[in-house]
Amino acid sequence: MIEGSVQEIVTRSALYSIVLSQPFLVAAGVYPQLEKAIVQENNPLQYGEHGEAVRLLQTKLSQLSYLHEDDIDGSYDILTEYAVKKFQGDHHIDMTGYVDAKTLHKLIELDKEKKIKKLEQLSETIAPGTVSDEVKAVQETLQDFGYYNGEIDGIYGPRTKKALEMAEKIHDLELVDEIAPSSLTVLYETETETVDSVEQKAAETETNVKEIKTVPVQTGNANVIESAKSLIGTPYVWGGTTPSGFDCSGFVQYIFQAHGYTIPRTVNEIWNFTQPIEKPSIGDLVFFQTYTNGPSHLGIYLGNGDFIHAGVNNGVTISNLSESYWQERYLGAKRINQ
Repeated sequence: MIEGSVQEIVTRSALYSIVLSQPFLVAAGVYPQLEKAIVQENNPLQYGEHGEAVRLLQTKLSQLSYLHEDDIDGSYDILTEYAVKKFQGDHHIDMTGYVDAKTLHKLIELDKEKKIKKLEQLSETIAPGTVSDEVKAVQETLQDFGYYNGEIDGIYGPRTKKALEMAEKIHDLELVDEIAPSSLTVLYETETETVDSVEQKAAETETNVKEIKTVPVQTGNANVIESAKSLIGTPYVWGGTTPSGFDCSGFVQYIFQAHGYTIPRTVNEIWNFTQPIEKPSIGDLVFFQTYTNGPSHLGIYLGNGDFIHAGVNNGVTISNLSESYWQERYLGAKRINQ
């Protein structure tokens, strides 16, 4: 397995520090995509919550036939609460209606078993250009691990190939040219973690992070701003970290990483990583509270109140701090530690 990238080390280190203080998150270690969303929102899921973690929860409930696909909307409403209670009752868990560690662990365990069984039963070998249910099964697995963000359409096209290339590189597998769907079961088998392994990896990654030489950000760096502006119009994709689609933190990390700067992956991690300042200068980061309490959105300050960011509605775009929406949600500016 290929390890050691700066992004992976920083993300894992921050993740494990949260996991050790939030036992609820331990059960989420099977699927990095779900794990990532819960770490960002940093809350047990319950009635009234909104966001990507809720959407992923609803997706799992739907795949296990506890929630209709049309009800997947990212809002923990009465239908989601009922589905959670039904799931809890069927598996001898206290019917609280909110997702505690035991509920989440069972949910992921059953989903994992279902996915592995489905993959093992598929015999067709797929290659680029294939259109089949086998490709859908592969796409669902890749989606669980955050490699595939497209529609589950059963078409082995460029998005599927790109996701397979990513999984191939990270997990040291041979997947892209011609694969048997059952070969992907190794992902589920290698990603399960116990509390002990989490603690061990936390110590390892903390050591690795100390060894990273971080290049300080020079505020006002024209090259950084120029690169950011060159991506205006790029679509928003939750979890996106490439020019084919960005989320807000993926965009900021991509820009700085392209110029040799090292910053963490999520908004909350970047908030904790950076130094508070009274007023932003060009190249500083501006933070906002949007769909959840605390920092949940950020952008790069351009001057004159303008900032560039990856927004849900318009993708990479330029907005101004004086706009009522952003003014009401502004948390402050921060700078990369020198």
